[in-house]
Amino acid sequence: MSTADRNLKLRVAVIGAGPAGLGAAIEFQKLPFVDLRIYEQAKELREVGAGISIQRNTWRMLDILGVYDNIDRDTIFSAADGHSVQHRNGRTGELLLSNGQDDTPPRQKHARALRSVLQQALLTAVDQTKLRLSSRLVEISELPNKALSLRFADGHADEVDLLIGADGVRSVVRKFSFPEHQISYTGTTAFRALVNANDILSIPNFPDAVTFWHGPTRWVYTCNLNGGNYEITARTDLPETRKTVSWGQDARPDEFRVLYKDFAPIIQEVLSKIGEVKKFPLFAGPRLSKVISHGSIALIGDASHPLSGAFGAGAGFALEDAYVLAGAVQWAHDRDIPVSRALDLYDKVRSPHYKDMYDILDGFKRSDISTKGLSSFDEIVLANIQNKWTDDHHWLYHYDVQDVWKKAYEEEDARRGRKRHDTKHVKHVNVSSHL
Repeated sequence: MSTADRNLKLRVAVIGAGPAGLGAAIEFQKLPFVDLRIYEQAKELREVGAGISIQRNTWRMLDILGVYDNIDRDTIFSAADGHSVQHRNGRTGELLLSNGQDDTPPRQKHARALRSVLQQALLTAVDQTKLRLSSRLVEISELPNKALSLRFADGHADEVDLLIGADGVRSVVRKFSFPEHQISYTGTTAFRALVNANDILSIPNFPDAVTFWHGPTRWVYTCNLNGGNYEITARTDLPETRKTVSWGQDARPDEFRVLYKDFAPIIQEVLSKIGEVKKFPLFAGPRLSKVISHGSIALIGDASHPLSGAFGAGAGFALEDAYVLAGAVQWAHDRDIPVSRALDLYDKVRSPHYKDMYDILDGFKRSDISTKGLSSFDEIVLANIQNKWTDDHHWLYHYDVQDVWKKAYEEEDARRGRKRHDTKHVKHVNVSSHL
């Protein structure tokens, strides 16, 4: 594309090629007036971690983006009895709660898969000629014409009209947009491993289910991922670390096995099957008052709500962000109004959604305080499940972003129509007063 052709289009750069960035790429490449580039700092696209949840809202977004059928059902795990997740007492193994999905359409039932399965489903729909790897963003500056100048570690430079920060919890784009905002270690670390499924399913009476095994301050999560893989995640409180650490460090199984000595023998046996394991210290930050800045920057995915797997639906939230943002840019273009107004409308839709999410987490914190008077393993576990794993926040997974977006732009159109009418009326009165 020539420089002249580029200048006639809206120049858009997406930073990051995780689910958020790939979702944005899919939606923005549909807009003929956009010149799109995607930048990813990794040398190759690969997902770090083990499994990922595909919740009801994630399936909905995959449908909207047109990539639903890119996921082979043989590569995902859904519970045979239709539950989304089970909760068990980690000490006794007793089943305390099994969340059903009776009100969920069959094609949107909860599933669990290797992270690479979702990544490939999205990547297949992306024009990869627009993707530049090994591109670590190191500097953003605003130009006199309000465009943004981008500089990358390898010397590459770009100039854009709209910058989309899809670069995760440690977002460089967010740091430029909100320099005072800080993330910190949450006090919790996750150990994640993949083991041979036969090694787990051969354990007598082990449930082939999506299962949390709860303790008072830590839990173990087990789930089949199909393809011969079984996922084991152990999340636990660990002493504070103040240094920034890489995502997915090599760890030793004995680092965390000792922390689960009070758990049931069946869990001890599960943990004994682990060979290679990665450690993920979890970082998070306070809620942002806005997810836009400078009239030309939008944050999506974990960059917009710096949390660490709080609801197990981060991919779905990220794809919702991408859908609304692209819709807002299309809306502004169709009405010949600045992209800054599109960002205002995007923020009007998504910021309240994330406020509601943070409110849920505040409720979890209050629940933690309320259990401090309890002493026994079983009492604390039961209280945590009753307080945190209710249906009160399941609206997140049933959220219909299409409906919310439609109402938002229709209300904005109505408001703009009223404003134009009021302006014409005021002008008429002013003219009449001088006659």
